[in-house]
Amino acid sequence: MESNSNGKNVPRLRQVTDIERATSKKARESWHMFTIMAEFIESTERLSELRPAVSIFGSARIKEDNPYYPLCMNIARRFSDAGFAVISGGGPGLMEAANKGAFEGKSPSVGLNIELPHEQSNNKWQDISLSFRHFFARKVAFVRHADAYIVLPGGFGTLDELSEVLTLIQTGKSRHIPIILVGGTFWAGLLDWFRGQLVTTGMIAEKDMDLLQVIDDPEQIVDAVFHFYDEGETSLEESSEHHTGSML
Repeated sequence: MESNSNGKNVPRLRQVTDIERATSKKARESWHMFTIMAEFIESTERLSELRPAVSIFGSARIKEDNPYYPLCMNIARRFSDAGFAVISGGGPGLMEAANKGAFEGKSPSVGLNIELPHEQSNNKWQDISLSFRHFFARKVAFVRHADAYIVLPGGFGTLDELSEVLTLIQTGKSRHIPIILVGGTFWAGLLDWFRGQLVTTGMIAEKDMDLLQVIDDPEQIVDAVFHFYDEGETSLEESSEHHTGSML
């Protein structure tokens, strides 16, 4: 044990008396870190030259008969034909719809697959397929290589991705890119809560709400992304050049 300035005993791995246990624990933790590093390296090597690109998110539980499935395919196909690589989660539901729409288009369909005990099975509509064990490395890849975020209805995973990119842009840890919510009715309650609770209590600034757009028409979604870069301080080409340089 090591005592700190408060007189508390702080255990350190190097002071474990059981040599076998200490060695085993250090090896296990080191290997865990190496697997995370390997995922960062592979995703950078495979995706850094995809320019421009858009990440599309949504529920894994939505089936083909749900109206959001063909809508997602339509959006992905339009972005693909407009020259954007489409990055999605590689699994079923709206991830599959995004990959399928892009696969049928002119630009690459990218699946960032995650190993889960249930729910996730890789779809076949992927020109580039990466497999992740760690959500952290996967989330970095989604943000780092995207020039826009398109978010359709989803559950905890979709909300996690949305809050991640909002936080990174709000705090200046990532470049400003368009975030477009698809499904006005679905997102209305959350946005009302943002305004009624987060803005009014000072948890976020009112201008932070400007980070989000709600658009349901596929053509207008693509147009909004081009408009963002045409009217903004950074062009689409310049944003794409920052892929390899932006660290989260």
